Amino acid sequence: MGVIDESQVFEFVVKKGNGVKGLTDSGLTSVPPRYVHPLEERIDRKKTIDASPFLGPPINLAGLEGENNGAIANALCKAATKLGFFQVVNHGVSVQVMERVKHAALTREVTRMEGLLEHDIHERRRGYAVMASRMPVHAALDYLKGANKMIYGIMGSLLRGLDVEVEDSALSLHTEAKAVNMNFYPPCPNPELTVGVGRHSDLAALTILLQDDIGGLYVKVEENGWIEIPPIEGALVINVGDTLEILSNGRHKSAEHRVIASSTQARVSVPIFVSPRPQTMIGPLSGLPEKDGKTVYKHLLFFWRVHG
Repeated sequence: MGVIDESQVFEFVVKKGNGVKGLTDSGLTSVPPRYVHPLEERIDRKKTIDASPFLGPPINLAGLEGENNGAIANALCKAATKLGFFQVVNHGVSVQVMERVKHAALTREVTRMEGLLEHDIHERRRGYAVMASRMPVHAALDYLKGANKMIYGIMGSLLRGLDVEVEDSALSLHTEAKAVNMNFYPPCPNPELTVGVGRHSDLAALTILLQDDIGGLYVKVEENGWIEIPPIEGALVINVGDTLEILSNGRHKSAEHRVIASSTQARVSVPIFVSPRPQTMIGPLSGLPEKDGKTVYKHLLFFWRVHG
């Protein structure tokens, strides 16, 4: 494709529906200006900080549903209040299912939709990624089926670990809606100039993330800087979302995170977003503000629309 101006990029990516993947496939050798982010928003891998003080080893979920699950539940709560991101193993999703899901995300033609990228005509900088809100049905169902028990186990541990009474109906209410997305990050000629996905926190209660072995997921550690969540074979990444932070009256942390693409390989990740149904009223669990001596969040109406 060579050097092209902005009007050509918009025509090629948006109007003709080729997407970012089409840019990469065309032999593009440099990132178009619309994808270049301000210096302060870029990810400089040399300036990231050591993750070990903030991110512990993967939490082994074997026995989470058993009678002696206290140590596991405590580890989950500690991770949720400290960073809001952690990794888990022995989670119930088989290696075969995870590999099928990653393969589906890597090979499916997903150039038809790129989240905000194709629809945002304002000055916001675009992310160098392709995002689709639908997985192939069988792969998505297998992934969800394998993860369901883990989802309820983790969410139940995090809510009950707040030391207030939590009924099963409340647990079900706040995990009722689940959406499987797939994210595809084509090789980027100048990953140091852009981001795959810009800084954000998740609106969901929990996010269950299957990432490949490429790396590139970064989490903000308060004012200390950014750490990378390293890929670990067989592990899933779990992160607290805004909804759970609200339910916990601010105890569990919904951390900002972002993604950088690779210059040589395509990267894929497949999140399950676990949320209340739209139009559900959410707020700190009953008794928490009194226990904490303050109300961090007011009640509000949960609303979330998946584009597509």
